[in-house]
Amino acid sequence: MKHFIFTSLLFAVLFTRAQQDAQYNLYQFNPLVINPAYAGSKDVLSVVASVRNQWSGFDGAPRTTCITGHMPIMNKTMGVGGTIVNDKMGPRNNIGIYANYAYILKLSRTLKLSFGLNAGYNRYQFDYSKLTFYANEAPVDLSQSQNHGVLDINGGLYLKGGTYFVGFSATHLTAPSVYDFDANSARFSYRLKSHLFLTAGKSFILNENVVFAPTVLLKSVTNTTMVDVNLNFLLFKKLWLGAFFRSAYGPGFLMQYYVTNQFKVAYSFDSGLKDARKLGASHEIMIGFDLSGSKAKTVNPRFL
Repeated sequence: MKHFIFTSLLFAVLFTRAQQDAQYNLYQFNPLVINPAYAGSKDVLSVVASVRNQWSGFDGAPRTTCITGHMPIMNKTMGVGGTIVNDKMGPRNNIGIYANYAYILKLSRTLKLSFGLNAGYNRYQFDYSKLTFYANEAPVDLSQSQNHGVLDINGGLYLKGGTYFVGFSATHLTAPSVYDFDANSARFSYRLKSHLFLTAGKSFILNENVVFAPTVLLKSVTNTTMVDVNLNFLLFKKLWLGAFFRSAYGPGFLMQYYVTNQFKVAYSFDSGLKDARKLGASHEIMIGFDLSGSKAKTVNPRFL
């Protein structure tokens, strides 16, 4: 059975100016998913894979799978990497492959400023047979599967100090058009809108076994802005525990555990409040590897 609430939501995403980019609760454990300037900032080869099932209460809900990898080069003055993402929602299935580059400017012993770009190719597949239209009024062009590909460019800045970071990034800088056609006296189009992300975080050492690390994420597209506020704690240099609140949605929690100095696992859960709760709970799972030795990164109270 197809749900009316999902059909309404889907049209809001596909045919209006709503948020298009995938959403991540665990972005702070892998900032590369929203900011290309993060590449090379960990001083080691870092590989992360994540899966997010959003609003798992019905068929066709968003599901995002992402793999990222990055490392420093040229005496740690540059960072390179790549991202592969598969984002599914109802009739839309997007596969994107990106190459990443960052230039890292060392401002002081502990302060670095990175400038990043990533560019790639997105392949969009639309299967509108998964939607139910009223009174069989669907245009012929929307009753058939479609495949469209576009080139895409994203950019960002990342400032990292000893115990804090600030990042700014923007996606879809060229606002590429995926498709645009007229049917039944109406225009149907899908153009990627630029999304803006502003992140900030700071670590506070409470004692030798507890670090408090709050973060803030602002996301904006067209006239819509959302804010995520996270309260995170690093316990015994092994376990991250955190709670967050997303504006116009509700709370959630997250955790990350260092199984070894090179291997970590993370999980997040949210279910929203009031009407958002009807969409069902969201789950996100992440695993990460830091190669070439990363003990200093796991025990240092600097944020991640």
